[in-house]
Amino acid sequence: MTLATAQPDWDFLNSSPDLLVANLTHLGLIEITGEQGKTFIHGQVTTDIVSLKDDQWRWGAHCDAKGKMISSFRTFTIDEQLFALLPASVLPLSLAQWQKYAVFSKAELTDITANKAILGFAGANAETFLSEQFGEISAELTKFDDTVILKDGARYIVITNADKATQLVNASAKSLQAASTWQALEIKSGYANIDANHSGEFVPQMCNVQAVNGISFEKGCYMGQETIARMKFRGGNKRALYILSGTASETVTSETQIEIADEDGFRRAGKVIESVNHKGKVLLTAVLANDTENDAKLRIKDDETSELSVIPLPYSLED
Repeated sequence: MTLATAQPDWDFLNSSPDLLVANLTHLGLIEITGEQGKTFIHGQVTTDIVSLKDDQWRWGAHCDAKGKMISSFRTFTIDEQLFALLPASVLPLSLAQWQKYAVFSKAELTDITANKAILGFAGANAETFLSEQFGEISAELTKFDDTVILKDGARYIVITNADKATQLVNASAKSLQAASTWQALEIKSGYANIDANHSGEFVPQMCNVQAVNGISFEKGCYMGQETIARMKFRGGNKRALYILSGTASETVTSETQIEIADEDGFRRAGKVIESVNHKGKVLLTAVLANDTENDAKLRIKDDETSELSVIPLPYSLED
């Protein structure tokens, strides 16, 4: 669904209004139906789908046989239907892989992005505003007729239809902001929104998926489980997701590489996962060596004037 959006005119990398309404056009939605839909996906992803309750949502990773993430996603159920919310650029890759194996199960997978409007609400007044529009929103997942709301701390993802989305934007009396304003909040949360540039590159623990309850180590077998379990119980993972902020003279994207200073100058340190830029400033997530110090001197590759600093993660990486 198409809604007109405004580009932020404030420093959204470091601040947020009392009520932010963002158009999450960077996300897509897959619907999984069929008698064996949930059990099929259960055997494909790191999340314990079978035990997922009606008022919950969970992070998860879809991996290949070697344990490398094809995508990361949020997942939730509505009645007997299962949904995966993930970056739009990587959606076709996960969808194609799942459909390839779904032919052996009674499961159907459909990209329903075009039929939905996906909005993000944040800020001190977000909860009050949405409660006035819908009613109490206290659970992780709340359903109202043809609208579903995912509560993530003090942030809310609203998945609805075109008419309701327009009503919400009008009622908010706010300009509908571009997705970048929401991505800044995702980055600050330490989430790894893998796009097509990095599909099939990282094991989930390299992107801290375990730290946001996106991996079940008790569930049965799933694609890539052997590698993921070995990293937990035998160690060997040398990388982790970091949050970085600073300055850059060029626009930073998920194709950008990070360098770290050493005694001989600068050397390659890692890759950007997700980034937002504003007037020469940049906020990003990147996969770096997991022994990178908080005071490490970092920069954008080939940008000698850039400077990046590590921002502490909002969660622990300890087991």
